[in-house]
Amino acid sequence: MDETLPVIGISMGDPAGIGPEIAAKALALRSVYDYCRPLVVGDGAAMEQGARIAGAKLKVRRIQEVSQARFEYGTMDVIDLGNVDMAELRHGRVSAMAGNAAFQAVKKVIELALADEIDATVTGPINKESMNTAGHHFTGHTEIYAHFTHTRDYTMMLAEGSLRVVHVTTHCSLRQACDLVKKDRVLAVIKLAHQGMKSFGIEKP
Repeated sequence: MDETLPVIGISMGDPAGIGPEIAAKALALRSVYDYCRPLVVGDGAAMEQGARIAGAKLKVRRIQEVSQARFEYGTMDVIDLGNVDMAELRHGRVSAMAGNAAFQAVKKVIELALADEIDATVTGPINKESMNTAGHHFTGHTEIYAHFTHTRDYTMMLAEGSLRVVHVTTHCSLRQACDLVKKDRVLAVIKLAHQGMKSFGIEKP
């Protein structure tokens, strides 16, 4: 294990969706361990099921602290939140249990990052209806991160190759978006995009 590699916290996503399978398939790739030390945050039993469904030849190792992770290829370290009743879980169905499990995983990776226990986060897909049914009233990951990091000015950035796309509005109706596209907001997003790209090492965005 190369201890100079960044520790990446991966939130499980909605256990009734494809999040656990995606994480398992990703960590079944040996190349992932060449550039990071991955750690999944979620429910251990749901991750075991996700690995089986994905056909990933991985052993799930349930832990409680980042310090317990071994980051060994072939073994998926999972900070086990233990919040999914597998007997009640129904794939493809909206449920408060699944929505809460997804939300708690995101909240936990944010807390670990803020505590400098991990270097970065990656999020599995969530079901916003399930999350809201569980009483967590956020419109998406962006807003969850803004809330728990106490960030007032933020936007979402999509990246592919050399292309970067930032959003003036997110997670709202077209009617609302039309009302929100104002000069001050557009300028603020341009500035955020510029700062973000500079932080990625792009000298002249």
